[in-house]
Amino acid sequence: MAFLSYLISGMGLGSVYAIIALGYTMVYGIAKMLNFAHGDVIMIGAYTAFYCLTVFKLSTFASIVITVVLCTVLGILIERLAYRPLRKASSLAVLITAIGVSYFLQNLAQILFGTDPKVFPELMRNSTFALFDEQLTLSFKTLLTIIVCILIMIFLIVFVNKTKTGKAMRACSQDKEAAQLMGINVDNTISITFAIGSGLAAIAAILLCITYSTFTPTLGSMPGIKAFTAAVFGGIGSIPGAFIGGLLLGIIETLTKAYLSTQLSDAIVFMVLIIVLLIKPSGLLGKRIHEKV
Repeated sequence: MAFLSYLISGMGLGSVYAIIALGYTMVYGIAKMLNFAHGDVIMIGAYTAFYCLTVFKLSTFASIVITVVLCTVLGILIERLAYRPLRKASSLAVLITAIGVSYFLQNLAQILFGTDPKVFPELMRNSTFALFDEQLTLSFKTLLTIIVCILIMIFLIVFVNKTKTGKAMRACSQDKEAAQLMGINVDNTISITFAIGSGLAAIAAILLCITYSTFTPTLGSMPGIKAFTAAVFGGIGSIPGAFIGGLLLGIIETLTKAYLSTQLSDAIVFMVLIIVLLIKPSGLLGKRIHEKV
């Protein structure tokens, strides 16, 4: 049962990666931009929730709502101030800007909140329940994370495929100029995409802090990189691909730590990514796009 326990723990960790990866894949799928400041929005979300709970003594629900709203607004501001002026610039200029925004948010957080680690308050007890005659013990935190991730993925699939805004997003993804000629406001559509991605970052921040209570201004760096890896792994631009990529990444990392080495876990995760991309460059569920010349 030890293997099954590690597998479920890996799914819990992978669900956090998947939620962050869904933010990456939404922005890339619609705007064709790699928002490397996404991980730092997670960090801002963690500090927002922390101060709402500890300093302002707000309820858990109110703290979560404020965190999601603040991160959503931050995502819109980042898009309008940093990325919108570069809409027709080269991809290299956008990439450098994204890295600059990331370092700006990290250093701003160090100035505002300090570099000392903060301990996130316990929102729920580390309760467990047993299965298979108490041979397998599951954590409610892990189960909650997996359920939230599945619900978010289902919501995004329905939103993108069934709503008017979602159809506008798909049109912008295919051809921004043609979408604009059809009356779609491309700027607003991309802003909504950034808003959704940043809202997902806020949810991921809270789930991450529930699992790992200590955090610093560099909180979002490694989870952000791994989530981007998960998005590429599953096929960036694909919502189910980001979900599957996140789960697989979490499972691989957890099993590597359990059976091989905790020090080599990150290296093995990225090595698996390289192997997958060598075999299938578009990712597991990604589609190769043929451009007409």
